[in-house]
Amino acid sequence: MSFVYDDGGRAATGFKGSAGDCVTRAIAIATGRPYREVYDALAVGLLDYVAAHRDRTAKRIARGGGRKGTTPRNGVSRKVWGAYLKGLGWHWVPTMKIGSGCRVHLRSDELPAGRIIVSVSRHAVAVIDGVIHDTYDCSRDGTRCVYGYYMPAGQTTKASA
Repeated sequence: MSFVYDDGGRAATGFKGSAGDCVTRAIAIATGRPYREVYDALAVGLLDYVAAHRDRTAKRIARGGGRKGTTPRNGVSRKVWGAYLKGLGWHWVPTMKIGSGCRVHLRSDELPAGRIIVSVSRHAVAVIDGVIHDTYDCSRDGTRCVYGYYMPAGQTTKASA
């Protein structure tokens, strides 16, 4: 799978240093929205989630997730970023179930064309027409298992996925 270095506009926004902001980057890249807009929306989403829920995820967010404050810079629960993408008209396509084993890998011939946001182990990545757009090549030479992906409404999936 081809790879293009893309920070999603993070550096242009004025953020410095490394961060665990893969979700923010992937959404900014795949949707074409400004990094700061996505970052701010996810920050509000984190606060809203804590205010509206009393589950384990809300408790982890509220206490900072074991990191220096819970912000989109330090990772975002899929419950939060999934709701954000759903609000933008994107939908989740699962490619794996518990106990099913890996059936779809981070490879261009196993994913649909178009703009998608792929969920892999502890990472989210934008894939545009079979090309990884991220700060590093996270494909593990095509062996990395895909849990599922978000895609815009109206975009079609592959029959094999």
